[in-house]
Amino acid sequence: MARPVNAGGRDALGGPTAHGFAVWLSLAATPTFAVMAGATAVVGEGPMGVICAGGGMSGLSGMAPMYLLMSAFHASPWLNLIRVPSR
Repeated sequence: MARPVNAGGRDALGGPTAHGFAVWLSLAATPTFAVMAGATAVVGEGPMGVICAGGGMSGLSGMAPMYLLMSAFHASPWLNLIRVPSR
């Protein structure tokens, strides 16, 4: 039988739930991609940059801009977390 879950992502006995884990995992995407974008910009793209550059015709070509875009697209959980409740 399933144990009831409270709003904090823990069950009635205080143990973590799959939903609570999924919430924290969703928060990991944005900082992970931001760190990857910074590391790629500093260290360089290496051989994968040649494959992903697409000829260098666009300002969004390369791995660092791709990681920045991925970070922005996954920012929704962070925006929900810091959202100020309206009155």
